[in-house]
Amino acid sequence: MLFGSMRYDRGYTGNPGETMIAAIPLTIVPLILFNVIGYAMGGGIGGANPWLNELFRVPLISGESWPVTLSDLMILLGLVMLFFETLRSAQPARTSTITNHIVSTILLIVYVVEFIVVPVAGDSLFFVLTAICLFDVVAGFTISIRTAQRDISFGSGIDPNIHH
Repeated sequence: MLFGSMRYDRGYTGNPGETMIAAIPLTIVPLILFNVIGYAMGGGIGGANPWLNELFRVPLISGESWPVTLSDLMILLGLVMLFFETLRSAQPARTSTITNHIVSTILLIVYVVEFIVVPVAGDSLFFVLTAICLFDVVAGFTISIRTAQRDISFGSGIDPNIHH
């Protein structure tokens, strides 16, 4: 509690672990999996690209079949994480929301630096995951600002006894 009776963390339940977990952006999951799978399968410097491995085929009505690759599943995972992050951004403002924005921005910087510097990350898949992280940061800030604007009322109708 800050400043006496004012409570800034409306969603705080008394368990610091819940606030800590809420501050971790979900877009970290594709980053961790990319690095674990990418290095475990020998991607990068002179190695074969593990992301282009066909995992299975989905038959289509047209008679063709769609080859699903590891890269396709990683992009799908990134989009699912972005969806849930967007839902989290629409929640009422809490301390963990602000921390989540800060950590998401730091995570975006990690994505960009890894894309530029690390050989295994210098491909289209990692670029798309980086773009997803960028959209998470922009959407998070935008949705939080719009939600906060909705919560603030402007005008002279606050106290009907005061006349200007």
